[in-house]
Amino acid sequence: MARILSIDYGKKRTGIAVTDPLQIVAGGLATVSTSELLNWLVGYTGREEVELIVVGEPRQNNGQPSENYPRVMQFVNTLKRRLPKIPVVMYDERFTSVLAHQAMIDGGLRKKARQDKALVDEISATIILQSYLESRKK
Repeated sequence: MARILSIDYGKKRTGIAVTDPLQIVAGGLATVSTSELLNWLVGYTGREEVELIVVGEPRQNNGQPSENYPRVMQFVNTLKRRLPKIPVVMYDERFTSVLAHQAMIDGGLRKKARQDKALVDEISATIILQSYLESRKK
């Protein structure tokens, strides 16, 4: 089996997570500068077999698109053109940053480490991917 990759797209930084080859567990992979993201993804998918990319869909608490939504959709359209053989799906990312911060607290990280936005983005991508995997089981 091939891996599933997830993206927590941000204006400056983007968190990336990936499954193991059996698609059982999601784990943080990297945080990449958004300006370098497409080239990074092309390189990664050239080295690793990826069967699906899950992109966090930014929504407000009321379900309406957030201010980042147009940027994410523009990125998704470009991604589909650059990697046409890999399907891309959107998955609701509401509350992932809150969950990431809580996971960091629960994991015993000190306040200084919890302020590392790159780590928060990577954990958020992991939460998006794990949630997506669990939703497929239902």
